[in-house]
Amino acid sequence: MEDIGTSTARELENRLGVLLAHLLKWRYQPERRGASWEATIKEQRQRILRLLRKNPSLKENLEETCTDAYSDARLIARRETGLPENTFPQLSPFDWQQTVGDFWPEEHT
Repeated sequence: MEDIGTSTARELENRLGVLLAHLLKWRYQPERRGASWEATIKEQRQRILRLLRKNPSLKENLEETCTDAYSDARLIARRETGLPENTFPQLSPFDWQQTVGDFWPEEHT
């Protein structure tokens, strides 16, 4: 049973990483926005909320999970955009409600 909990927590962190990376790409590469990025953001949000609904115990460490996932997201965004890593803030510019809600970041100025 513990393996299932660990696997589910890892899935949440991975999904958050992908979602946050796409939110960073959406903000920092507005000229490349498209249906694929939009679909990925919507899909990850839906799956994260479903995962939390089915596994409420994951909410206990949500802040730490988000922090770890954002660290991964910066690296993913760096790799996928080619932008310097320092383009992306050290701490997530998106709060939890923005991350999983109906928030779409505007271009960073």
